[in-house]
Amino acid sequence: MLRELSVVEQRYRAVLEIAAGVPVTEVAERYGVSRQSVHAWLRRYRDEGPSGLADRSHRVRAHPWQIAAEIEAAVCELRRAHPKWGPKRLVFEMDRRGLGTVTRSAVYRALVRNGLIEPEARRRRRQDYRRWERPVPMQLWQMDVTASAFVASGREVKIVTGIDDHSRYCVITDAVLNATARPVCQAFLDAMARYGVPEEVLTDNGKVFTGRFHKPGLAVEVLFDRICRENGITHRLTKVRSPTTTGKIERLHRTLQEELLDPHGPFETIQVLQAGLDAWREQYNGDRPHQSLAMAFPATRFTPAESPLSLRVPGPLTAPAGSSPSSAPADPPAPEPQAAPMAPPPGRAPAVEAASAVEADRIVPPSGNLWIGGQQIWLGPALAGRKITIWASQATLHVLLDGARIETLPSRLGVTELARLAASGGRPAGPPPLPAGDGTAVEVDRLVNARGLASLAGHQISVGYQVAGQKVVLRMDGTQMAIADEAGTLLRTMACPIPADQRPKLRGARRASPLPPRPAGPITVQRRVSSRGSIMVATQKIHAGMIYARKTATVTAGDDHFTVAVDGETVAVVPRTTTREIHRYKAHATQAARNRRNSPSGGSHLSPARRNSIKDSDRDPGPS
Repeated sequence: MLRELSVVEQRYRAVLEIAAGVPVTEVAERYGVSRQSVHAWLRRYRDEGPSGLADRSHRVRAHPWQIAAEIEAAVCELRRAHPKWGPKRLVFEMDRRGLGTVTRSAVYRALVRNGLIEPEARRRRRQDYRRWERPVPMQLWQMDVTASAFVASGREVKIVTGIDDHSRYCVITDAVLNATARPVCQAFLDAMARYGVPEEVLTDNGKVFTGRFHKPGLAVEVLFDRICRENGITHRLTKVRSPTTTGKIERLHRTLQEELLDPHGPFETIQVLQAGLDAWREQYNGDRPHQSLAMAFPATRFTPAESPLSLRVPGPLTAPAGSSPSSAPADPPAPEPQAAPMAPPPGRAPAVEAASAVEADRIVPPSGNLWIGGQQIWLGPALAGRKITIWASQATLHVLLDGARIETLPSRLGVTELARLAASGGRPAGPPPLPAGDGTAVEVDRLVNARGLASLAGHQISVGYQVAGQKVVLRMDGTQMAIADEAGTLLRTMACPIPADQRPKLRGARRASPLPPRPAGPITVQRRVSSRGSIMVATQKIHAGMIYARKTATVTAGDDHFTVAVDGETVAVVPRTTTREIHRYKAHATQAARNRRNSPSGGSHLSPARRNSIKDSDRDPGPS
């Protein structure tokens, strides 16, 4: 019977029974509650009547630890103004601005109540990391390169970063177009000119930082290692695939991305980006508390070195502003293996009369990788320390050891490079060490197949997909082969694989006409944009943009600038910083060639009979 009544009716009957004189203990036993509950029903009925017998909420109406409403409102306003600030930062800012003292848990609960953060389980920290920190500033710097900034043209910009291990003070935030050895090392030198020379520097195993993995089993000294050695800096490297070793600077990259690059990018120009980086670095060092420093500012724990001007600068780099000019070496060192010296700007080439052929003596470096006039010659570590003689012309380059020729390869040196080589210790060359047969140049006509190859006495000559199905002229003179199309335009040069005594026996061989002239005036060349959005013209790297990756770009080379166009639209105009001659005029592949390769017929547009005739066309006729 009691179960069929509502809770209010049961309590009302209990109150009436007690009013009729039934003992409280008996009523409590009959209704299955305690005596205290029955007394509470009597009190509530006396104060509020029958409505007081209804169930009530058990929520706490007041709590001594709950923050005041105005303090909670101030916390919420700070969070809305700075969405990246967490509870720890909000506690610090509330106390710093005099808005009230609160705890982290109180701020967290206030943010949850107002829907400003989503409550989630706290992540447990991994215990297998060994945390470390240098005891004083300027004892260790961490350096790295991050690539997450873009300018309005779509070009990706690299950012060289550096941080002091003890104080977390950011010492480097330099934007560079290409993170090659020179700009990275120049950023390092500029930072040392401002703050002094650190005792150690920690980096990953990138090629701009170390030559440890330059070639299997062969380590070389790169420019960054040389700067460390000459300035007495211990260069430490992380283990392979161990980014947690440089965790401090990796965390700096995340903060930089969240606070500057993502909210404000892309930037109009690289100069605007650099101005933003400088302002952010000042705020990061002096006005942003660091949680790993117990909410202290990095600037309060950082102290520059006492002697910031005792800095040695290698010859290929420029002395930073404020550094001692006398600290640089008096004699420029030999070219580094990883980077040839940059050619002077147009109009500043040395006024030396060009020679037809030049000889120069060189010492083979420990790596066996020799650079001369911007051309790379691989000789191997076995010849390290040996003196060799280079005989160079515009067509051929010979390497001589103790008067004997050990290697011959096509020359990539033009008139300007030969003149510069003659002015830097070279001498007029004697007769070539390798005679070119009877001295007669020979040329033949060949048809290029669908794969961009031309057959010549059993050799497959790579001509290029862009002339597939066309006739080309192969001109052989000495050790060089020049390839031209039917209009007489020079396509490329390469080493000739046919011995001089066998060339007259080739099918269709004839005495060669004069070498096709190189293009005069403004030169227009084609380049295929790489997957990273860059192209190479006359040894100068040009960034067209990743949005044009794998497209064919047309580059107009003027005297002082390069104009890059893709699909008929100009995408970049960059200053020309090289005077090297252009030796290659066509792109490696075109869209039409790729379509032919992907066609169901295997990419060939020729009939089987025609392909067989081309394949067999270079067979020597033999004696008649």
